[in-house]
Amino acid sequence: MLRRALGLLPRPIAAARARSFSTDLPAAHTADATFMEAWNKVMPNMDPPKTPLSFMHPRPPTPSSIPPKLTVNFVLPYASELSTKEVDMVIVTATTGQMGFLPGHVATIAELKPGVLSVHEGSETTKYFVSSGFVFIHANSFADIIAVEAVPLDRIDANLVQKGLADFTQKLSSATTELEKAEAQIGIDVHSALNSALTG
Repeated sequence: MLRRALGLLPRPIAAARARSFSTDLPAAHTADATFMEAWNKVMPNMDPPKTPLSFMHPRPPTPSSIPPKLTVNFVLPYASELSTKEVDMVIVTATTGQMGFLPGHVATIAELKPGVLSVHEGSETTKYFVSSGFVFIHANSFADIIAVEAVPLDRIDANLVQKGLADFTQKLSSATTELEKAEAQIGIDVHSALNSALTG
């Protein structure tokens, strides 16, 4: 029955079903031989361009058993907060709610919203306030967290958060254009999340 149904699908869709998933791809980065050959013909005296994969270490293959630790990379546009750090658990504030990740978690992509990111390692917990970003959980128990901005929670001044919340609330009430309202609402959302992170 399924074979007959697949036969009715247009060829590109049927071919797409045969593609491998990202977890089935080889761990090591392989250069596109056709591109490299063409590049060397056109630009023989110049190194080929670097891609993001050129700067990344090859991922280890998906283990047959669940590893004891989750390996975390936590990066910002200007810094790397954690690099291949082995931890017990990570909890993030996603747009769909709080999400916790342990070793062996199913591959997942989630969008982050303003909130707390907590990294649990033994009895120690490190908390960051994250403005936004994405978290990528891979099947091999690696987690890549990319944030626009992040600050350790203990470096945030609660008085400044309260002042900012009051300022943006006042700006929202006096806003006359849609742009001013949107900017004020974003400020309220971020400062409310900061306030919740500090008090909760």
